[in-house]
Amino acid sequence: MKEIEISKDILYIGADDKDIDFFEGQYIVPNGISYNSYLIKDEKNVIMDTVDKRKTKEWLENLDKALDGETLHYLVVSHMEPDHAYNVGLLASKYPDMKIVGNEKTFTFIKQFFDIENLEERKVIVKEADTLNIGKHTLQFFMAPMVHWPEVMVTYEQTEKILFSADGFGKFGTLDTQEEWDCEARRYYFNIVGKYGVQVQSLLKKAATLQIEKICPLHGPILKEDLGHYINLYDIWSSYKPESDGVFIACASIYGNTLEAANKMAEILKDNGVKKVVVTDLVREDMAEAVEDAFRYDKIILACSTYNMGIFPPMEQLLTHLKAKNYQNRKIGLIENGTWAPNSAKCIKNILNEMKDITIVEPTITIKSVINNENIEEMKKLAKEL
Repeated sequence: MKEIEISKDILYIGADDKDIDFFEGQYIVPNGISYNSYLIKDEKNVIMDTVDKRKTKEWLENLDKALDGETLHYLVVSHMEPDHAYNVGLLASKYPDMKIVGNEKTFTFIKQFFDIENLEERKVIVKEADTLNIGKHTLQFFMAPMVHWPEVMVTYEQTEKILFSADGFGKFGTLDTQEEWDCEARRYYFNIVGKYGVQVQSLLKKAATLQIEKICPLHGPILKEDLGHYINLYDIWSSYKPESDGVFIACASIYGNTLEAANKMAEILKDNGVKKVVVTDLVREDMAEAVEDAFRYDKIILACSTYNMGIFPPMEQLLTHLKAKNYQNRKIGLIENGTWAPNSAKCIKNILNEMKDITIVEPTITIKSVINNENIEEMKKLAKEL
């Protein structure tokens, strides 16, 4: 186990997963993922969540070492998703006197996943702002429904001023991954939690009433310094505000002609003084990365081939993800391509019209097979409008 320093009484007992191929069955994680679990040692010993089944053996070894012969009194269940709660039943069997702490919805889900002996006698049901004293430490619980399941809650340890934030402030990548927090935390946020911005805003308002010195999420590093930076980013992300000025060009091209047009558009934008232009080939690049960039920048251009009189599937997939994540408050330009009947822009507009506060910037560029001088002049007009 990698030694992670939290405090004298609060020990990290989670595990890094370097061999996972897809997180949640869909997200590429080139640097793996961490399953974070914590042990608070006091007059009463408390586990803060378990880990995914992929790391059960390592986690149990870490727990036994940290307990050093002592028993376990409480398990706090922040989130019932299996990457955190898979071992709730196992732990309940291993420590038959252990109490389980959760809210009403937590126990609804526990019964669906596990058959735990004497569960009714072992339940400790908490509500908003309830506390649990375990000796020197006092845990206070705040409900965080739909961040990103309905039973989610976070825990504030009052003595050491630590927020156990469940999936909030999580990040892709193992704990020994050396990389900037923002990028993979952003990709994690928008793809995992992004739909629930209103609920995240509600949780941030609760967090603002607390003195927080450390944040311990269920994925990613423990956050200790410059907490304002992370909280500010979460405020921007959950408000659906753009984080960066720039233009994101998402391109779905069958034979490369639409991609050529997208690259030409990027060149024109740069000539017009746009400092940040990002072009993504949706056919080949990570869809979760495209979702992240669509939320990051304040303007977006969708360049798409017509396919069966509709939208080429990689672009349709991006639009489906964005709609599901409550994409809103952006300016969008459109480039369509088709040899005999370009129609993708019309179909894209139909989807965009179902989203909130989307401004479609004209002119819509219509290419027939390959770009020509007339298209380039229209691109220059679109660049100025953006």
